[in-house]
Amino acid sequence: MNLNMGDQIYHQKNLIDGHVHLSEIEHPERALENALKAGVKQMVAVAMNLDSCRKTLALADKFPDTVLPAIGYHPWSIKEEEVEDTLIFISQNIHRCVALGEVGLDYKVKVKKKLQKAVFSKLLNLAVTINKPVIIHSRFSHQRTYEMAVGAGVQKAVFHWYSGPVDILDNIIASGFFVSATPALAYSLHHQTAMKRAPVERILIETDAPVQYGDRVSEPADLKETLFQLSRIKKIPEDKLAGIVTKNAERFFGL
Repeated sequence: MNLNMGDQIYHQKNLIDGHVHLSEIEHPERALENALKAGVKQMVAVAMNLDSCRKTLALADKFPDTVLPAIGYHPWSIKEEEVEDTLIFISQNIHRCVALGEVGLDYKVKVKKKLQKAVFSKLLNLAVTINKPVIIHSRFSHQRTYEMAVGAGVQKAVFHWYSGPVDILDNIIASGFFVSATPALAYSLHHQTAMKRAPVERILIETDAPVQYGDRVSEPADLKETLFQLSRIKKIPEDKLAGIVTKNAERFFGL
């Protein structure tokens, strides 16, 4: 990935990475240090399964000023024999978190759709009960995840790395929900189209680290690339945009 930042000096010091898998980063302490140097003051650390839920909470305990935990059960990770224990753990610890996530549906993986829907439904009901924002994964399932969130009565949701149809995007925005942008804005036409259409007041920025973009494994410090690409697409100066998306994150996560 070409960061395209050149020798630009970046002055914004209050960015919030809305979605990072910190428990999957090999050296999280180093990643946190790099992030702070790059102007990322906080990050929402999301979880995918029982093990990463535990690790994420431990990292939040260790770095309480920087790491904001979100625990969840990613559709890729669902195993029938682990569902009960995972859901119990999430329900017992979600009060310690700023959001529920990452949860949702993925119709490209081989996990049975019926099982995915059952787990997602239970988690949405939990989020409504405890009034927590939801971080939603919706690959090839944009319409169904949207319908389920609305049907459950979810008040706050962000459709992570949204690259789906614009008509569903319009419904997402009309329902008061958010979408998030990643460094994939540098090359993904579907992601670019969605972010051009979404109002800036409903966009969060993230890295989804340690996802690989192009030839590079990302880390939270790469949030400046998301900001740069979104600034280019929305034609809003970076300093101004930084203030907007930071306020969006603070409002969404209740910070």
